[in-house]
Amino acid sequence: MRGDMTDISKAAVRTIAARTAWVTVLLALGTAFAPGAQAAGAPASGAGAPAPVAAAELAQARAAAQSPAVLDKLGHFFARKGVPPTGGLTLGAAEEARAAGAAAPRLSGETVAVYTLDRDFVAGTPGAPVAKAEFAASRAVSADGQVASVWTVREAGGWRVVNVASGGDESDYPALAASGGGGTAFREPQINAWYVLRGGRVLPLDDEARRSVGAGGIDLAAYQRLVHQRYGDKLPGSAYDRAGEGGGYRPDAAAPATSGGGSTLPAAAAAAALGVTALTGGGLALRRRMRG
Repeated sequence: MRGDMTDISKAAVRTIAARTAWVTVLLALGTAFAPGAQAAGAPASGAGAPAPVAAAELAQARAAAQSPAVLDKLGHFFARKGVPPTGGLTLGAAEEARAAGAAAPRLSGETVAVYTLDRDFVAGTPGAPVAKAEFAASRAVSADGQVASVWTVREAGGWRVVNVASGGDESDYPALAASGGGGTAFREPQINAWYVLRGGRVLPLDDEARRSVGAGGIDLAAYQRLVHQRYGDKLPGSAYDRAGEGGGYRPDAAAPATSGGGSTLPAAAAAAALGVTALTGGGLALRRRMRG
């Protein structure tokens, strides 16, 4: 498996952190992407689906996700309904401890690799796949039906849990892709869109993706042109990046039209440069997601 499983996309974290966050220990974030070649044409021959993550690796990720310490964190996460300790929820320590025990958290379903739009694909690097594996996700459920996603990344010493987010997007959308005919499910985190790459076409799995590429999707070459329009001049090392504009698009920025029948993307909905952040802190982040 590739070493880039140790990285989590800045845009992926920003998408979730923009919602209410419960962070037990702040994580130090460092940019890991290097500048990529700028090319606006169709993807080179060989671009497409990423290599799958080995089943043995996912088994190790799952083992880390179901350790007693993580299950204890999950119990408290479910006890607070995902609300941060500073979020105003009135819950005493003893009451929280009882609720955490009653939550009886457990993992459900398979641990899956989560793929995110690859900056090399955006740049037009020959042979770059449309997405790369960034972390493994395990679906967790509580006794009262709450759902959370446990994020695990690979480090030199093995797999480590770095985040718990409410909801099950990271496992639900790959399952949806598999039930609809297979393919590789992946995210374009800048707009929180989920797609599946199937038969050389990028097909939508959620409303954000349908607004991006249309209900019928677009072919891979058209999708590469689309994401290059969106982010090609905002990659690390670009003038946009050097000017310190990495915080996001200006609301008044022009929105590019999609190819192949897709709709226009509102510029204000997109985050900025594609980047990767390496998790260098030792803590576990717990985040509550809310659909906006």
